[in-house]
Amino acid sequence: MDALSTTLFWLDYAAVAVFGATGALAAAHRKHDIITFGFFAAITGVGGGTLRDLLIDAPVFWIQRPGYVMVCLAAAVAVWLLGKRGWRFRALLWLDALGMAAYAVVGTAKALNLGVHPFTAVMMGVLTTAFGGVIRDVLAEEPNLLLRREIYITAALLGAAVFAVLHQLHVGFWPAGIAGFAAAFGLRACAIRFGWRLPGFAGGEEKT
Repeated sequence: MDALSTTLFWLDYAAVAVFGATGALAAAHRKHDIITFGFFAAITGVGGGTLRDLLIDAPVFWIQRPGYVMVCLAAAVAVWLLGKRGWRFRALLWLDALGMAAYAVVGTAKALNLGVHPFTAVMMGVLTTAFGGVIRDVLAEEPNLLLRREIYITAALLGAAVFAVLHQLHVGFWPAGIAGFAAAFGLRACAIRFGWRLPGFAGGEEKT
C-alpha cells in the first residue's frame, strides 16, 4: 500500500476501536454480560463503515479483514476488565467524540479516493460517524443521537467538509486530515463542555 492507504488503514482501525469501546460502554451502562459487550462493540465499531461501503459500492471493509471485528472485541474485553462505573459515562462521551472526528475524516477520505463526488463524500463521512452510534443507542435503549439537539452530526459535517474542501484545494492528506479532525472534535468538545445545542423549531404546537 502507498503511504496514504497505509495511513487510512491504521486510522480506520483506530476509529473502529474507539467506536467499539463506546458500544461496550453503552452495554456497561445497562449492566449487560460479556457477550453483549462484544456484540455492542462490534456492531457500533463496524456499523457506520459498513453502510458507507455499501452505498459507494466498495467491498465491505471488515469482510476480508476480520481484524476489525477482533479489535472491537478486544475493546469490549478492555472495558469489561478496566471499566469502573464512576468514569464510564464521561468516557463514553469523549471516546465517542474522538471516534466521530476520526471517522468523519476517514469516511470522507475513503469515498474521495474511490472517485466519489466531494459533496457525496462528505455525506459518506457523516454517515460513517453516525450510523454505528444510531445502532448502539437503539440497542441500548438510549435516546437516539439523531433525535437529540446535541451538536454531534453538525460536528461530523464540519470535520468532513473541512477535509473535503482542503482536499479539493490539493492540500496534503495530513494537514487536511488534522484540520478536519480538529474542527470536528473541537466543536463536539465545546458542545460537551459548555452544553451547546442547536436551537429547536420555534413553530411547534404549544402545550395546553
